[in-house]
Order: sequence, then C-alpha cells, then structure tokens
Amino acid sequence: MEVAIVMRTTQNNTAEIDGVCNMLHNMSTADNKDSISRCANCGKEGSDVTNTCNKCKSVKYCNAACKKKHRHKHKKECEEHVRLAAEHATKLRDEELRLAAEKHDEELFKQPPPEEDCPICFIRLPSLEAGSKYMPCCGKTICSGCSYAPKYDSQGNQVDIIKQNECPFCRVVAPKSDKEMNIMIIKRIEAGDAHAMHSLGCQYAIGTDGLAQDNTKTLELWHKAGELGCSGAYCCIGAVYHNGIGVEVDEEKAVHYYELGAIAGDVDARYNLGLMEREAGNTERALKHFMIAVRAGNNDSLKEIQELYADGDATKDYYTSALQSYQMYLGDIKSEQRDKAAESSEDYRYY
Repeated sequence: MEVAIVMRTTQNNTAEIDGVCNMLHNMSTADNKDSISRCANCGKEGSDVTNTCNKCKSVKYCNAACKKKHRHKHKKECEEHVRLAAEHATKLRDEELRLAAEKHDEELFKQPPPEEDCPICFIRLPSLEAGSKYMPCCGKTICSGCSYAPKYDSQGNQVDIIKQNECPFCRVVAPKSDKEMNIMIIKRIEAGDAHAMHSLGCQYAIGTDGLAQDNTKTLELWHKAGELGCSGAYCCIGAVYHNGIGVEVDEEKAVHYYELGAIAGDVDARYNLGLMEREAGNTERALKHFMIAVRAGNNDSLKEIQELYADGDATKDYYTSALQSYQMYLGDIKSEQRDKAAESSEDYRYY
C-alpha cells in the first residue's frame, strides 16, 4: 500500500510545495508584521499591498507593475525559497509515510484473538478446516468431535443422528437437496450471517450445489462477508487477485486483502503473507507472519520456520519458541472425542 501513497504524493508534489510556501510565509509574517503591508519593490506600506509572489509567497507588492519590475532582483531568493520549501515538503511527506507504515505494521503484526469455542463442548475450535463444520440451519460452527459424538434424546436414549441426519446443535434435519440447502443459506444471509455469505460465494466460485459459476456474485458476496467480519472471505479475495482467477493478477490487491484477512484472524491469509515476504527476501517480516500463524495452529508455518532455521535464517531460540507455541495450540484444541472422530475418518482430522 505504501507504493500507492508514494504515487499520490508525487503527483501532488507541486501543491504540497505551494502549501509549505504558504505555511512558511504565514509563519514569517506572524513574526514580522511589517512584511505584511510593505511592497518589496517600492517600499509602499498599506493594507492594499496584497499582490504576492506566485512562486514563493514570501514577498508582496502593491501592484502587478512592481511585481514585474522586481522579478529579476527577486529571482534568486525566490528559487532558494522554493527549494527549501520542496525539501521541507519532502521531509513532511517522508515522516507521514513512516508514521503510517509504523501504525500499519503495529496493526498487522498484532496477534489476533483465537478461534471461538465450539458451542457444544466449549473447547477452542481447530484452525484446520476439517476440524469443524458450519451448519447453515442455525449458523453455528461445530467441531469434528461433537459432530461425530453420540447423541441422546430427552429420555437418555441414543439417537442415530446419522440416520436422522440432524444438526448436532439445533437438531434440524439436514437439507435433502441443493435447493433446500441454498434456501437455508439464503435465510442465514438475510439474517446477516457473514459465514453464510462466504459459503454461498464459494459455491458461485466453482459452480456447485446447483449454482452456475459467477465471479461477479462471488466477489460481491465475499466483500460483504469480509465487511461483516468473515476473515476467510478476505483471504479468498486475496487468492483471486494473487492467482488471477477471473480477474487480472494484481499483487498489490492480493496483499491488501490478505492483510485484511490476517488482521481479522484468518490463518491461511497470514501464511500466504509469510510466503510472499519470504519470496521477496524479507525474512524478518516472513518470520513474524509465520510465528503468528503457528500460534493460531498453522502447521505449514511451523515447517517454514523449520526450513528458515535449517538455512540459518532463524535462530534456534526462535524455532524452539515456534514449537512450544504449536504445542500450546494443540493442547487447547485436543479432546478425546475429537481424537475418536479423527480415527474414524480423515474427514474429521483436526490437526
């Protein structure tokens, strides 16, 4: 994003210099009230001495004739004043860019809050997609352990939930067709469910569940989902621009949306930023991204840090800290029921 800022400031360079000239003129006239009303050519004083040098704004004249007559005497001083103003404008712009970059990085490299807890077992949800499932009936995301666990009715009798095909949370029967599924998702969208918007966008992206592929609708849904707090939607938009899926490849936009996703807590967006920084040779920034992703449970980021350590680009202490962070994450998400689910099917693998 800094590139865009620099381009805009370069285009507005003349306006900035004029602004600085005006600022310096105001400062000087505040200190020397006589200069406000004295003609630089003939010395006439009065409130009607208001014709200012167009370039440096540092001197005034009583009329255009005096300005023209004094021009050759004032030229060198004027050019020096404009040069100093340009230097001052550049320093101000550089300082603004530096402060903006610092503020941006402070926000970007802040550890986001962890995944929410499963609404049934109240254990932290895994970051791996197979470790949980979004339920379009109630809008809840259920962990693999609770999806697989046996269910009981109010009498204590075990319910064959797979046969009945009910939601583990709200017990609504799952849709029997793509049409019924889409009706559920649209109802969730009407209720402002960002996850449902993201899900429908994914369906349009690949043309599945009875929907035709539509890149325009995909991006519209993902943008809205991201604005409503779905971090994964921003990651998907970043991937679209990164890989040129239905749009022109745009690395700047890809980074922008990956950053939005990473700040909001999407671990894949964070990992992608780490890869891009490593490819660009920015090892320190890459390590920061990978470490944040490791704390959120991204095993691929741990492997990247391991490679950087093997190549001598990361210290042993840094790699050890990454291993410890990942172990802490595993401790937060591990449960006996999730392990049973993972043993039964690869679809339930949560780490």
